[in-house]
Amino acid sequence: MKYIIPAVIILLVIAVFAFIIRRKHNSEIERLEHEKHQIQNKPILEEMTKVKQLNMNGQTEEMFERWRNTWTEVMDVLMPKIDVLLFDAEETIDKFLFIKASKIEREIQLLISSCDDKMSGILKELEELIGSEEKNRIEMEQLKEQHRAARKTLLAHQYSFGDAVPAIEAKLESFIPHFEEFDKLTETGNYLSAREIVISVQDEGQKFFQILHDIPSVLSEIQHKIPASIHELRNGQKEMEESSYYLQHLEMTKKLDTLEEELKELKAAVVELNVGKTIVRVEEIKDEIETFYDLLEKEVLAKKYVDQHKEKTADRLKEVTFVTRAISEEAAYVQQSYRLPEKEAEIPQSCLKELEDLHKKFELLSTRVEEEQSAYSSLQEELNDIAEEIDRLYEEQDRFANRLKNLRIDENKARAKLDELKNLLHETDRMLQKANIPGIPEDMDVRLEEAEEHIYVAMQSLQEVPLNMTLVENYLLKAEACMEEVHQKAKEMLENVLLTEKIIQYGNRYRANHPNVHQRLLEAEEAFRQLRYAKALEDAATAVEEAEPGALKKIEVLVKEDAWRT
Repeated sequence: MKYIIPAVIILLVIAVFAFIIRRKHNSEIERLEHEKHQIQNKPILEEMTKVKQLNMNGQTEEMFERWRNTWTEVMDVLMPKIDVLLFDAEETIDKFLFIKASKIEREIQLLISSCDDKMSGILKELEELIGSEEKNRIEMEQLKEQHRAARKTLLAHQYSFGDAVPAIEAKLESFIPHFEEFDKLTETGNYLSAREIVISVQDEGQKFFQILHDIPSVLSEIQHKIPASIHELRNGQKEMEESSYYLQHLEMTKKLDTLEEELKELKAAVVELNVGKTIVRVEEIKDEIETFYDLLEKEVLAKKYVDQHKEKTADRLKEVTFVTRAISEEAAYVQQSYRLPEKEAEIPQSCLKELEDLHKKFELLSTRVEEEQSAYSSLQEELNDIAEEIDRLYEEQDRFANRLKNLRIDENKARAKLDELKNLLHETDRMLQKANIPGIPEDMDVRLEEAEEHIYVAMQSLQEVPLNMTLVENYLLKAEACMEEVHQKAKEMLENVLLTEKIIQYGNRYRANHPNVHQRLLEAEEAFRQLRYAKALEDAATAVEEAEPGALKKIEVLVKEDAWRT
């Protein structure tokens, strides 16, 4: 019994597995049958019926026979064979001969794929043939219509095509054999060969009809418009040269001669229907001609500018030279009273030298204008350069003149500032003398003496002749900085003295009960008597803060309020 149950389970498992595999093979058979039906339902006969409407000759007849034989082979030979194999496969599946069934299924798949390829190939060739016939008919009719239109255009407007007419007529004639060959191939049913003719003629036709469209405008440019512009340029050049313009630097005659020779070559190229590169070159020539017009206009405008500004520049040059000489004389006079830095002192003479050179340049320019052997565009540039140099020198002279005028102003300002510093020194000394303090510390006396010395040096520099204002201003800055520092230090010292006195007075209340405070205050008083005010302030503040933290801030507020009331 113990072996029966496992055996039954194994048999059940095998049976289930077999039925699963069988179901899988049945599904595969259904798929193969479906593919077979799809191949049988392809509309081969319907499409082949359409072919019968065409000329059943030549290629068409051969292809039709081949398609029909292939279709007959598939339907009458291969499909029955597939049916037999499908039946065999079903029998082997029912007998659970799965390995053999798989082999048959693979064979069926190969046959179905072969049939599908053959039927699809027929459909593709049918579509290509039928489509070729329709496209050939439409596109060739368009080409023939373009050909007819081209002939009419050529007949109606022969003058527009000039010497290119024979080449155009020959090219138009060259299309006729292609048209005839196309008609012949179409009549004999050779639609695919006819398609090749259409494609070839279409490509050639597009290029030719574009050339035909471009030739009139290109010839018009080469034969009429550009020669007219060249003629106009030559006349313009002649008139300008007769009116004193110098144009040899443009080399227009040589370049225009070259262009005229090139136009002959371009015309010959058009006659041979080589239009593409010719169009590009024609546009370049038009740009070159436009450049010549611009250059002539530039010379006209330059002459107008020179005529209008030459005398103005001459007057301006005289004016600035006169001003520079006046400033030079003024500088010589001012230098009797004031000493100028060497570089500044040389400005008038340096400017006069440059103005002398500009006079020579201007005279040379005037000579060239009179000789009429220079381009006005070049003369304009030189005139502009001279004018810019004149303006630069004038601005430099103007700055120098202002510098001379400011020397007296600067001297007066320096004397006024020196008086202010002397007053501040006197005020600081009086403030210290009037203060109720034991005495003035030695370092403060040293500072006062140093400030007094700086002021004295500045005073002495103002007595020199000629006066060196740069040196005076330098000494004055040092004196001012020193004096302001001394005055500030004196104010801070007096404020600290007052604060020290207030702190000691405030701290007296703690002397009896705080021996340490009493001792520190005694030390502060001794330092105060010795004129060591900073030390006295430090000792007194430490003593009071020890007895009453925060008292120092309170005392400082009281001192500030007293100072404000004062």
